[in-house]
Amino acid sequence: MTSKHTCPLLAGGDLRLRLYGSLLIAGTLLAPAAHAQAGPAAGAQQKSSALKPDASATLPQTGRADAYYHYQLAHDYEEMATSGGHPDMASKAIEEYKLALAADPGSPFLNHGLADLYFRTGRVKDAIQSAEDQIKADPTSLEAHKLLGRIYLRSLGDMQGAGSDQMLKLAIGEYVRIVALEPDNVEDHLLLGQLYSFSHDSAHAEEQFKAAQRMDPNSEEVALNLARMYGEQGDLQRSIQVLSALPESDQTAKTEYVLGASYDQAKDTKKAIAAYRRSLDLEPDNLDVERALADALLHDGQEKEALAAYEDVAEGDPTDAQAYLHMAEIERRDGRYEEALAHLKKAQPLASDSLEISYNEGLTYDALGRYEEAEAVLSKLVADSEHTTGQYSTAEKNNRALFLDRLANVFREEGKYDLAAATYIKLADLGSDYAERGYGAAIDSYRDGHAYDKATLIARQAAEKYPRNRVLKIMYATQLADTGKFDEGYSMAKSLLTNTPQDEEIYQALAQIDTHQKKWKDAAEALDKAEQLAAKTDDKLNVYFLRGALEEKQKHYEGAEVAFRKALAIDPNNTSALNYYGYMLADHDQRLNEALSMLQKAVKLDPQQYAYLDSLGWAYFKLGQYQLAEGNLLKASQRNATEPTVHDHLGDLYEKTGRLKQAASQWEEALHLLAHADPADAEPGEGGRLQKKLEVARVKLVKETPETASTPEKHDPPQ
Repeated sequence: MTSKHTCPLLAGGDLRLRLYGSLLIAGTLLAPAAHAQAGPAAGAQQKSSALKPDASATLPQTGRADAYYHYQLAHDYEEMATSGGHPDMASKAIEEYKLALAADPGSPFLNHGLADLYFRTGRVKDAIQSAEDQIKADPTSLEAHKLLGRIYLRSLGDMQGAGSDQMLKLAIGEYVRIVALEPDNVEDHLLLGQLYSFSHDSAHAEEQFKAAQRMDPNSEEVALNLARMYGEQGDLQRSIQVLSALPESDQTAKTEYVLGASYDQAKDTKKAIAAYRRSLDLEPDNLDVERALADALLHDGQEKEALAAYEDVAEGDPTDAQAYLHMAEIERRDGRYEEALAHLKKAQPLASDSLEISYNEGLTYDALGRYEEAEAVLSKLVADSEHTTGQYSTAEKNNRALFLDRLANVFREEGKYDLAAATYIKLADLGSDYAERGYGAAIDSYRDGHAYDKATLIARQAAEKYPRNRVLKIMYATQLADTGKFDEGYSMAKSLLTNTPQDEEIYQALAQIDTHQKKWKDAAEALDKAEQLAAKTDDKLNVYFLRGALEEKQKHYEGAEVAFRKALAIDPNNTSALNYYGYMLADHDQRLNEALSMLQKAVKLDPQQYAYLDSLGWAYFKLGQYQLAEGNLLKASQRNATEPTVHDHLGDLYEKTGRLKQAASQWEEALHLLAHADPADAEPGEGGRLQKKLEVARVKLVKETPETASTPEKHDPPQ
């Protein structure tokens, strides 16, 4: 059944025949016998002129009867052209329409039929001309205006640029006339409102949508259009309000889905999840809704629920590469690296050109300690992202920076510090903020390898290349101070002070230099000044973190706790604060379960950071959970083999679990690395403490009998 708002002339061929026939007088309804036998079905290839009635016909011949006859032929040819797979019949249909109009030139029905045929067969200009001719003859012809409006809409979809702008104006003008002729039609108001929206005329669009809403207050379609318009304006609360105002009985899966998307945009993830769930309850098999739900759950940190939702999506659509990718991300973050890799292997053939899938593959190989494979994947991404011109869009820069940073990190984990530094410098070459990140990481890479002269050289080159960049100058000053040129570095940093709020970062740097040199009072005063100037939340967090470190190094543990708690109050997910605070507690056997919780969180947020893995392993060691301790400490040593503390911790673990020879080996390595490290990085007396443990271990090993010494050491430590 057709809608009451649908033009009956467009409702189907048979109805059109009946309607046109009803316009004729009863005596001319039937065509002559010759006509009845010679339609397209009996001889479609004959010329229409051969089908004209002959003079011997017994039925009366009038202009209208002749028009009806030709219209019948036109209609049959039109059906063959548009639905029967014979587009060549369109020209015959047009010819018959013209013959029908020649017999009945004033017929609006025939004029409209011809214009519609032009439109349906792609002769847009002819269709427009025909419709305009009808409107000239009868400006109030709703059917002609609607046809012309449809033509403009179809043409609008096929055009781009300035031509589409002009066609949009024509379509709006036509629907303004249609609304004036048919003011109570909800669909007309909706369509005109949509056209105004496309032209960014939100005031007139809202006027039309509101008019439709007054006619049908509970219309889902009206609510959806209003919600979309408000959403495009950034007024998400009004969008939510419109959708929520619909009676519960009129809420559909689509409404709830759009409501969920609105909540998502408004960053009200909990309500978005609830709306998506209601949509799925109404339409359980809608994968688009389940994808949105899975994304929202992941964003909300409900990883277990998100994983289940993505699994449902993948089961319903095994070609959904994004579902496998997100499943892999969740598995990787939870430490299930083999499962993550398996999901990525399923995603790859579905989206072979996906940078995101390849990048995650590199991360997963890295997490598995399969560094050569990680290096191969990430090196290809770096090579493919390089432009010989050196010119990159913002998105391309972001991608390239990610690839370079992760590849350089793999080089550091492999102990390839020169390659790591060279890769970080490519990151710095991207300019702007990337220069600070790249040069800073290159300096740290050389420091990891105890190549302090190279670190200082890079810092100097960076400061010279970007003479106006205060951050790079601070890096150089700090490096000088940390490597024995304290006065020069401190003076350089102090010279950057300008008596402006920007001095906050300089005072932070001065505090770090003073802390490194154990000038506790000067460091505290510098932090006081930095805190006074800290206007941004991040600046305050940094000050609290540095104050916590300063207090801890002085063994003022209560003061350190206060500072770290302030930092975590600002950002509960700050991995540096979680790690430092958690390690401090564990190292002093204080509130070990609380320490463990913080360190587990830090590792979950950044599972590749060796310092966090070492801290977590140490907390497990303090709790007597030696297998978990060993797993994390080994991962830490694999990711940074040059950190003395990690080897010291492994030595303690091996001693505790009866593997004294391995313990001695780790302490020997720690002492060797400590001898080449920056003296300021070592705790007072650390070398002597290590030496004493090593000597005790050697004495014990010498005392072992040959039989005991030859016995294989246990590899399953006791619990």
